[in-house]
Amino acid sequence: MDDFESTQDFEVEEIREEFPVKVATGRYFSWISSSMTDVGTIRQINEDALLEYPEKKMWVVADGMGGHDAGDVASRTTVSYLRNVDYDLQLSRYVDNVEDCLIAANKTLWRMGAERGQLAGSTVVALLAHEQHCLVIWAGDSRLYRHRQGSLQQITRDHSHVEELIALGMLDEEEAESHPKANVITRAIGAGAELFLEMDIFDVQNGDCFLLCSDGLYKDVSEKEMLQVLDELPPSKATRRLIELALSRGARDNVTVVVVQAQARV
Repeated sequence: MDDFESTQDFEVEEIREEFPVKVATGRYFSWISSSMTDVGTIRQINEDALLEYPEKKMWVVADGMGGHDAGDVASRTTVSYLRNVDYDLQLSRYVDNVEDCLIAANKTLWRMGAERGQLAGSTVVALLAHEQHCLVIWAGDSRLYRHRQGSLQQITRDHSHVEELIALGMLDEEEAESHPKANVITRAIGAGAELFLEMDIFDVQNGDCFLLCSDGLYKDVSEKEMLQVLDELPPSKATRRLIELALSRGARDNVTVVVVQAQARV
């Protein structure tokens, strides 16, 4: 990976409005972010966790697995490790630090699961901003989408059993939705002794809007609806509207949304 040097940290300001947002100002872009999580209408415990950390140019969604006192602990543990990551102005070193935190979280949760005889795992998707680029690192089926100039693109690829079947040409998207193993995840923090993360780096354009979410959102809200919301609303109102849409459909799972928008500095 090439290094992209930065000589300026972000200045962060929290804007108190009806819908709170955070604004982080860097050399090339100001980043406006807003986040929200909801337990949904069926579950008693919220096993999702999120992190808005513009001071470290990081936004995270984690979705726990394993039930009460396991899934919720797993997602909070994953976020806690990332909250304490050492920030570095050099992207390659910063990514190494993030990866080290996730590997440490994996060891902690794997050991916890072995001691309890119960899985304590969590998906994770983390967006890192740097200069005119972003990097995403993930494991599991929590997703990152990019909204750019009226179109919506899924940046991450789910680490799931059905996604592997789709890649092999053994299943199409419609069949995947009703597949009996549709909920089987192939990678997660705490799910194995070794952790295999995936990452991607891409450029940022003025007006780009990034949506991080748990599967509780995209199971009930279509990409067409996500696109319409991001087309029409700023981050502060988009987060709430997306959560409301999921709740209106029954929200069988916990729902977590983080929206981050890049605005070029004049």
